[in-house]
Amino acid sequence: MIRPLTAKRLASVSGLLAALLVLVILVSLKLGAVPVSMVDLATNLGRIVIGQADHLPSEQSLIIREIRLPRILLGVIVGAALSVAGAGFQALLRNPLADPYVLGVSSGAALGAIISLVAAPRVPVAMPIAAFAGALATITAVYFLGRRGGELDSHTLLLAGIISASFLSAVIMFLMTTLSGGELRGIAFWLMGDLTSTRTPLDAGWLFLLLVLAVGAIYTTAADLNLLLTGEQEAMHLGVDVSRVKLVVYVSASLLTGLAVSISGAIGYVGLIVPHVMRLLFGSDHRMLIPASALGGAIAIVIADTLARTLVAPTELPVGAMTAMAGAPMFIYLLRRRFG
Repeated sequence: MIRPLTAKRLASVSGLLAALLVLVILVSLKLGAVPVSMVDLATNLGRIVIGQADHLPSEQSLIIREIRLPRILLGVIVGAALSVAGAGFQALLRNPLADPYVLGVSSGAALGAIISLVAAPRVPVAMPIAAFAGALATITAVYFLGRRGGELDSHTLLLAGIISASFLSAVIMFLMTTLSGGELRGIAFWLMGDLTSTRTPLDAGWLFLLLVLAVGAIYTTAADLNLLLTGEQEAMHLGVDVSRVKLVVYVSASLLTGLAVSISGAIGYVGLIVPHVMRLLFGSDHRMLIPASALGGAIAIVIADTLARTLVAPTELPVGAMTAMAGAPMFIYLLRRRFG
C-alpha cells in the first residue's frame, strides 16, 4: 500500500534519518582501538570545519582525519549506493528478495574489478569502469535467465541470481590464483568487505558526485516505479514508458553496485535489508523509499564498520561479516514468508 506523501513528511523523515546518520558518525569517530573523548572530538571536528585542520595534534589528526573520517565517508557512500541499488532492483523485478548480492550483481562487479587489477593495475579509473561493466552484464544475464513465458518468474530469477553468483565466485577464485601472496591476502580481505582507502580508485569528491548522479537518475523514475508495482502491462496502460524506466534503473543501479564494489568489495545483504526495513517503516512510495534507503544504508554500513573494527580491536573483522550475520537470517525470513 502506498501512503499519501507530502513534502513536509518527506522532509521530516529525511531530516530524522540525516540526524541519526550524523549521530552514528560521531559515535563511530569516537570509538576504536584508541578511544577519543567527546571533548577532544568536538574540538578537533570544529577545527576541521573552520579550516584549521593543520592545528590538530599529530596523534588526533592521524586517528580522526586520516584514518576514521575517510573510512566513515566511504562507508556512507557504499551504504547509500547498495541500498538504492537494492530498492531499484526490487521495484523493477517486483521481488523483495532482489538485491545486488543475492542476484550476483556484486559478484559480477567484483569480477570486473579483479580483472582490471590483473590487466591494468596502474590505471585508476579502470577498476570502477570494469566493476560497472561486470555489474551491468550480470544483471542483464540474470534478467533474461529469470524470464519464463515472457514474464519474470520469482523462483527462476532467484535461482538464476544464486547460480550466477556461484559461477562468478568460482571465476574470481581462479583469477586469484594468478596473484602473488601479498596481493592475494589483500584482495581476499577486500572481497569480504574492506573500507580502508588504500584501494579506493577515486577521491571521495568524485565518488560522491557519481553517487548523487546515479541516485538522482533513479529518483526521477520514482513515480513510474510506484505504477510498475502493479505489473508492466498495467503500467504501460497508465502511460509509463517501461523500456525507459528499465534502462535508467538498471544502468544506474549497476553503476551504484560497481561503485560500491570498487570501493569496498562485495558487501552482502545491505541492499536487501535496508529497503525492506524502510518500506516497513515509511511505506512503499519510492519517492520516500529511495532517499530513506540511501540514508538508512549509510547508517547501516557505518554501524557495521564500527562493530567490525571495535569488537575484537585491535584486530579488524571484514565489514561483510557484520552485514552477513544480520542479512542471512533476514533473507531466510523473507524467503519463507514469500514462498513458504
